[in-house]
Amino acid sequence: MMLGTVRGTVFATRKHGRFEGEKLLVIQEETPGGAPVGPTFLALDRVDSGIGDRVVVNKEGSSARLIYGLDDIPVQAVVVAVVDHIETIPDDPNRGSTR
Repeated sequence: MMLGTVRGTVFATRKHGRFEGEKLLVIQEETPGGAPVGPTFLALDRVDSGIGDRVVVNKEGSSARLIYGLDDIPVQAVVVAVVDHIETIPDDPNRGSTR
């Protein structure tokens, strides 16, 4: 799983039948501190998140399909939580990173 921010919504009039009624989002992966990581990607939304929301994304195909209980859905990433708050301990320069 990874953290990200919803950057947009994809609207498609024609799509795979298993996607009917599902919201497709544009996600930017981020570090816990909010720095962007890599390119944006698409994910199905299971928690009614919206643009600007910080989210947790399951970004592994077989695990993502388990959320739907279907083996034949073509999905690799699913938004599974909206983040309210992230709390981390500060890095200790004498010990290395704690994240």
